[in-house]
Amino acid sequence: MGEHPSPGPAVAACAEAERIEELEPEAEERLPAAPEDHWKVLFDQFDPGNTGYISTGTFRSLLESHSAKLDPHKREVLLALADSHADGQICYQDFVNLMSNKRSNSFRQAILQGNRRLSSKALLEEKGLSLSQRLIRHVAYETLPREIDRKWYYDSYTCCPPPWFMLTVTLLEVAFFLYNGVSLGQFVLQVTHPHYLKNSLVYHPQLRAQAWRYLTYIFMHAGIEHLGLNVVLQLLVGVPLEMVHGATRIGLVYVAGVVAGSLAVSVADMTAPVVGSSGGVYALVSAHLANIVMNWSGMKCQFKLLRMAVALICMSMEFGRAVWLRFHPSAYPPCPHPSFVAHLGGVAVGITLGVVVLRNYEQRLQDQSLWWIFVAMYTVFVLFAIFWNIFAYTLLDLKLPPPP
Repeated sequence: MGEHPSPGPAVAACAEAERIEELEPEAEERLPAAPEDHWKVLFDQFDPGNTGYISTGTFRSLLESHSAKLDPHKREVLLALADSHADGQICYQDFVNLMSNKRSNSFRQAILQGNRRLSSKALLEEKGLSLSQRLIRHVAYETLPREIDRKWYYDSYTCCPPPWFMLTVTLLEVAFFLYNGVSLGQFVLQVTHPHYLKNSLVYHPQLRAQAWRYLTYIFMHAGIEHLGLNVVLQLLVGVPLEMVHGATRIGLVYVAGVVAGSLAVSVADMTAPVVGSSGGVYALVSAHLANIVMNWSGMKCQFKLLRMAVALICMSMEFGRAVWLRFHPSAYPPCPHPSFVAHLGGVAVGITLGVVVLRNYEQRLQDQSLWWIFVAMYTVFVLFAIFWNIFAYTLLDLKLPPPP
């Protein structure tokens, strides 16, 4: 940034104090919601020389004089971000972004610079919160490693929209399971029923040309034990993540894990069918656990080591059940039981795409080079799997089980 002429410190301080006192009450009343042209008028009051810059001291004074108009935690964030300008000056666009109370590029750049000192006590120390406020605070500490982000999220979250994606997927999975249970007359190890694979939602290697099966297999589960573990994991992990990161990001990770799971089976376990939502669930859980490990010192969630251990135990139990079932004598030979490789596909998505999605709160994905690298890797894998499904089965002269 180039040099900008400025008066002496004493003269500047006096002039700034006078300009703050000259602020009209009407302007003060409409300050928090002023459109950009009003911000320009206000900015010019503090920049009589039309240099395009004001000092961070002026900005701090302006914030403090209007502290009643801002949420307390957002005010702290704005002050911390103002302090991140090492040159001691704020340009007009930064001024508009900050005073408009937006998480724009100036916010993200300041956060990435590492200047995140907040003046008051941590959010965890606040008392007298309602049940809903404690829940939001708990979610913030479960998923976000930075105090500046936790405070911003705490003041910004309105539960509108609610975490509809994970709730909808879970309800659909339970509904389909109950329907199949009634139809088959079996709820435990439904996959052993002779008519189980006849469902049009299951991925079957002989029916791999029916593209919807690469996704709809998540609504079919091997049994209540399979459904139970997946539902518990995606509710305990997926719902809080969606509350923070939104349905778009979490849906992206979940669906990418689901598709990667079925494609991985079609490449690595070519004769096996696929059922269950483990690909999507493992993508979310592995991304969340990797995020905790990479930000271990910043994660202030209670019993984080115990929570990680419980999640890993549940994942290991579910994966072990899937491996055992895959090699258990099939109830409908020569077709084997469903594959466990979908779990591994979900984990691979979680520790690549998932980690990038969850790493920075509200940072735009298109601004991250690592995001594009993993998107490219995922795209190459999908294209490879598609060509593999088209040509490899014929070239290898593989003997597939008959269609259900």
